[in-house]
Amino acid sequence: MLWLAGALGGATAGEAVKYKSPELAFEQGLGAYKSGFYEMAIPALEQTVAEGTEVDRFFAEFYLARIYSGAGALADHAKAYRLYQTLANENADTDPEDGRRAPFVAKALTALAGYLQRGLPEISLQPDPQRAADYLHHAATFFGDKDAQFELAKIYLNGTGTPDDAKRGMHYLSVLTEEGHPGAQAFLADLFWRGVHVKKDERRALALITMAVENAPSHERIWIEDIYQNIFCATSQKTRKQADGIAAIWRKMFAGTPERPPQMALGAGDLQPRRACENGELLDLQNTPLVAGKDPQVATHPPAAGNTPPKSVQGNPIGFGR
Repeated sequence: MLWLAGALGGATAGEAVKYKSPELAFEQGLGAYKSGFYEMAIPALEQTVAEGTEVDRFFAEFYLARIYSGAGALADHAKAYRLYQTLANENADTDPEDGRRAPFVAKALTALAGYLQRGLPEISLQPDPQRAADYLHHAATFFGDKDAQFELAKIYLNGTGTPDDAKRGMHYLSVLTEEGHPGAQAFLADLFWRGVHVKKDERRALALITMAVENAPSHERIWIEDIYQNIFCATSQKTRKQADGIAAIWRKMFAGTPERPPQMALGAGDLQPRRACENGELLDLQNTPLVAGKDPQVATHPPAAGNTPPKSVQGNPIGFGR
C-alpha cells in the first residue's frame, strides 16, 4: 500500500477518498486496478471521470465499467451499462487505426451488445437483439474485434437466418479458431461433435476442444471445460489418440498467430474441483488461464489485432467447406 503514500489530499479514515489532482487520481486508480484492488480503484477512477482530461476520462470510464460488469459485491450492471453506452455513443467513429483507443471502444460496444441481448430489468431495459447485432457488427467489422466476431458468429448460426448467414458464421468461427480464440474453438468443437452446420467428426471435435482448454482464460474455463468433459468422456481411446495427432499438427500450423484478445478476469475462476467421467476416469485438463485479477489490456494499451474483417482461410485446415 506504500504506492498510495502522498497521493491522498489529507483524507482520514471514514472520510471520502480525495486525491490531490485528477492526474494522481487516475494514476492511483489505474495502479489499484492493475493490482486487483478494485474497491480502491473505484473512487480514484470516479474522481478522474469527474475532473480528469478527456483522455483520462475515457479510460477511467472503461475500467469502471469493467469492474461494475464483473461478478461479486462490486457488480453494478446498471452503472456498467450506462458507462458502456457513454463510451459507445461518444467514440463509435474512432479511427480503427488508433491503436490506443480503438480496442477499448470495440470492447465497450461488445459489452453493450451483451446487455442488449439479455436486457437489464433493474433499469427496465428490454432485450433488443437487432440493436445488439448492430453494435456487434460495428465492433466486428469496423474495429476487427475478435470477441465481437465470435458473438456475431453465434447470432448468424442461431438457426433463424438465411443459409448465407450460416456461411458467414462458420467463416468467422474458422478464422477465429485458427487465430487461437478459445471460445470459437470450443463452440466449433461442439458443432463438430453434434454434427450441426458441419459433418459430425468426433476426432476434430476432441482436437478443437483440447486446444480451447489450453487457450482458455480463467473466466471462461467452466463452460469450455463442460464441453471438453462431455466430448472426452464419450470418445474411445482410438479417437483420443487420433485427436491428439490432429491437435499436434494444428499447434504447429497455427504457431505465431496473434495472441488471443485481451480478456477481463475478475475473480479466481480457475479454482475448480477435478473433473472426472462417470466411470471415474480423471480428466487431464491443462490449466493455463490468465492470472485472476489481471487485465492485459491495461498494461500496454495494445493495438487491435486485425482491424479488418477476417480473410479467407488458405487451405481450410480446420476441415469444413465454405
